[in-house]
Amino acid sequence: MPKLFPILSAMLLTAAPTLAQGPVATKDYAQWVNPIIGTDSKPSLSNGNTYPAIALPWGMNFWMPQTGKMGNGWAYQYSADKIRGFKQTHQPSPWMNDYGQFAIMPITGQRVFDEDARASWYSHKAEVAEPNYYKVYLADHDVTTEIAPTERAARFRFTFPKTDSAYVVIDALDKGSMVKIIPQQRKIIGYTTRNSGGVPKNFKNYFVIEFDHDFTSTAVFKDKELAVGLMEATVNHAGAAVGFKTRKGEQVQARVASSFISPEQAELNLKEIGDQNFDAVRQKGRDAWNKTLGRIDVEGGTADQKRTFYSCLYRALLFPRKLYELDANGKVMHYSPFNGEVLPGYMYTDTGFWDTFRALFPFLNLLYPDQNAEMQQGLANDYKESGWLPEWASPGLRSVMVGNNSASVVADAYLKGIRGQDMNVLYEALVHGANNEGPLDAVGRKGVAYYNKLGYVPYDVKINENAARTLEYAYDDFTIYQLAKALGKPKKEINLYAKRSQNYRNLFDKESGLMRGKNENGKFQAPFSPFKWGDAFTEGNSLHYTWSVFHDVAGLMDLMGGKQKFVATLDTVFALPPVFDDSYYGGTIHEIREMQIAGMGNYAHGNQPIQHMIYLYNYAGQPWKAQYWLREVMNRLYLPTADGYCGDEDNGQTSAWYVFTALGFYPVCPGTDQYVLGAPLFPKATLHLPSGKDIVLNAPKNSDQNRYVNQLTMNGKVYDKNWLSHEELMKGATLDFDMTSTPNKTRGTSNAAAPFSMSKYK
Repeated sequence: MPKLFPILSAMLLTAAPTLAQGPVATKDYAQWVNPIIGTDSKPSLSNGNTYPAIALPWGMNFWMPQTGKMGNGWAYQYSADKIRGFKQTHQPSPWMNDYGQFAIMPITGQRVFDEDARASWYSHKAEVAEPNYYKVYLADHDVTTEIAPTERAARFRFTFPKTDSAYVVIDALDKGSMVKIIPQQRKIIGYTTRNSGGVPKNFKNYFVIEFDHDFTSTAVFKDKELAVGLMEATVNHAGAAVGFKTRKGEQVQARVASSFISPEQAELNLKEIGDQNFDAVRQKGRDAWNKTLGRIDVEGGTADQKRTFYSCLYRALLFPRKLYELDANGKVMHYSPFNGEVLPGYMYTDTGFWDTFRALFPFLNLLYPDQNAEMQQGLANDYKESGWLPEWASPGLRSVMVGNNSASVVADAYLKGIRGQDMNVLYEALVHGANNEGPLDAVGRKGVAYYNKLGYVPYDVKINENAARTLEYAYDDFTIYQLAKALGKPKKEINLYAKRSQNYRNLFDKESGLMRGKNENGKFQAPFSPFKWGDAFTEGNSLHYTWSVFHDVAGLMDLMGGKQKFVATLDTVFALPPVFDDSYYGGTIHEIREMQIAGMGNYAHGNQPIQHMIYLYNYAGQPWKAQYWLREVMNRLYLPTADGYCGDEDNGQTSAWYVFTALGFYPVCPGTDQYVLGAPLFPKATLHLPSGKDIVLNAPKNSDQNRYVNQLTMNGKVYDKNWLSHEELMKGATLDFDMTSTPNKTRGTSNAAAPFSMSKYK
């Protein structure tokens, strides 16, 4: 967090995230971003479950228009017709809900505080949403609100009508909050403690709001009741309203900042704005987004494809968010969501590794390694302060989802060249997490004693989603094995994790040809339905989770009986009707409904476990089927509209899938050097690496019909593999795709062309 001190002023006033060297963006990439995509969602059916995050890349604070009631995770729904306020938010997901939030709302007429009373009708026709800017007309108050953020602060601009009863209401929310009005400074300070868990007892988000107009009236609210004559309130639910007398079209502006550290730090963070006017803050935000989005330059394609691509790229650059601030001397500090102390060093939060280990973190390793270097340093601090690596952080440890996928996130970063983190601490953290149950079910490894003894987590020992845990633990062990080799750990230790990585074999059922829960006595669960969601699996069924052997697809193929049976099972996922068994949940969860209505059989792209599945055709020598289905998913399940996703977007993972897939390759197995090939969506894409080198992907004959790769050359030489090397790409590369409307069934068919597997191809 920036401060008033001149030594920092130049850095703070830029407000833009630090990016490694590389070309300054000269194109307006942000024009293609639509933050509204995915907001037409509800608990029973997700088309993204997103909100318009008005922010800078990885910014500590986001801003959003609030349509939902206080405490509602669905705080912005496209179908809503009223806005209750403009909320500073840190919400990673409606299912996780928010923390440290407070709201600001301009009103006219009667001075009211209640969220329903102050709410105003609005229309999307009078709404502008850009990554760095939001504008909307509030009809009931005849007020236009505009927001332009920095990383930890924001400028507001309210355009009022002619009235002597113009107000701005501050709502610090309930569960413990404070406000104080300081009229002589045109200022309101306060804090909110509102959260949904994952914080220590001393958690507060301190805020400061400075206006450019004198107040004509002031009011403090204590638990929604007007407190006459008071300037300060510390209660369950505190709020304030300051009044203005305005001419028609007069603009009242406010500068807002917050801090998790202290009120003084909040004041310091206000210096990210300094004396910049609204338009300057807005432009610097636009520049920051264009620089960050400009790491990828796509050419050709339709306008909708560009909108979808850059909107997905925007979503992939929001989480995990910064939880660190800069003190008066420019030193990086953070409030620890684990022990409540203020400590030195980086910290990021609001991500679930069950989702994001798959594509989001590999994407950062490829194009934004400097940011992931900070994130890795933050993970080391997580471990030092909590004794664990988070599997879901918001902002501290949360008990959500399964797996121990922090291993993948840490290992892939190091193996892809990320440096600056304390690997002694991080490796210790991985080994600790791999061999212990944590304080929460989703921290460490639930059922680890069974897993280490039997080679699987049993179905009948009252540990939910046991098969999913086993499959993910086995993959996580592979990543620890890879990292242990790279760090030169003892051979015995390396061999232990190599052996455990093969534990997936213990759940393969030859009778069904699929993964299946297994009892402690070694017998498979019975009865068994491949269509049963949940139970032994996590938000999916056996048809979805059987493919979670990222590191040994050849081994899985062998268990299935060879390439033909493997491909036949892949084909079956699409050929089946969308039948399902939801009895485990006692009702149809939204993930099931999204599969049911997608028109792609039992393929459930709206949730993460199966998102890599299509790429597995490359391992069996039929890459053209991957090319066909990948284009189908991009065409049918991603749109640049409010209903543009096919399930929860999930902190950048579902977006990163699209970005990678549109470029033509994907990290099926993080923890290896390889990306598995698909086929590019655009005639040309250029990836500007932070080193200054470029990866150029040319596909001039690309079209909706010409979706198949006839031939690929890399740096002028014919390239017949079904994978690309990260190390080679980092040197800069030019890939020329000869695209055709007819599948080439001879290219990429040999075992030698297949991507990495621990087992040998047969």
